[in-house]
Amino acid sequence: MLENLPVRTLVHNGLTIEGYSRAAVQSYWRIPELKLGFDLGGSPWDFMSLPTCLVTHPHLDHMAALPVFVARRRMMKMDPPTIYLPAEVVEATDRMLKAWQRLDRGRMICNLVGVRGGDEIELSREHVLTVFPTTHTVPSVGYTVWQRKKKLKAEYQGLSGDEIRDIRLSGAEVAEEIRTPIVCYTGDTAPPGLDADPSTYQSKILITELTFFRPEHRREKIHKFGHMHIDDIIERAEKFQNELIILMHFSTRYHTPQIEKTVMKRLPATLRERVQLWV
Repeated sequence: MLENLPVRTLVHNGLTIEGYSRAAVQSYWRIPELKLGFDLGGSPWDFMSLPTCLVTHPHLDHMAALPVFVARRRMMKMDPPTIYLPAEVVEATDRMLKAWQRLDRGRMICNLVGVRGGDEIELSREHVLTVFPTTHTVPSVGYTVWQRKKKLKAEYQGLSGDEIRDIRLSGAEVAEEIRTPIVCYTGDTAPPGLDADPSTYQSKILITELTFFRPEHRREKIHKFGHMHIDDIIERAEKFQNELIILMHFSTRYHTPQIEKTVMKRLPATLRERVQLWV
């Protein structure tokens, strides 16, 4: 497969996390097993097969490759993709695609779906998507993917198969839906976005930003521009119940060895063993 953009890969609990993220450069992710992509700051050639992408906000390093992604799928005679993005930017995004259509002279066909915090979207029989508000300089949201299963209600456990069948035939619902948050992706956000929804701390996999970590970078200024500092993560260390925490979107002011050495040294041991730095 053509490798036109950097992609790092990690497998956790049966899910493959692939992508790249660096502040002001580009962020793009996918989880093939869920047939979902997160953000479109770049569009690696083999990401083209994704039928659905979840865009957190309209900054260039998170959405600049949307026309490329849409055009490539059309060129390869694939169905138009579905793109979820903040409701406030749907109209402007549609105008942008129409402008590219005039420039490229190729149709830019996709299904733009505006979302807001609190929305819930059916992905499949096994998975549902929820949206939560994040805090950035432009309209922004985060996404959580939930796995759902049917489980026999507690009051019917211990009954025989025939008894359960009879209850079901009487019209009573014998099962209840159990939901487990499996992946949460915040995109860019100041601390209130991380705190906006319990699923950020409960999801098996959390992918969230850590743009700054140097002590001379003032947190009040970082928060004003919708980003996180390592001290924000450390202060919340006891909240993270996640099996895997991917910290990404590091500032280009930092070099990889500096990120790996400084961040891991400062993180509490309870977090360090679960954290992956996406550099």
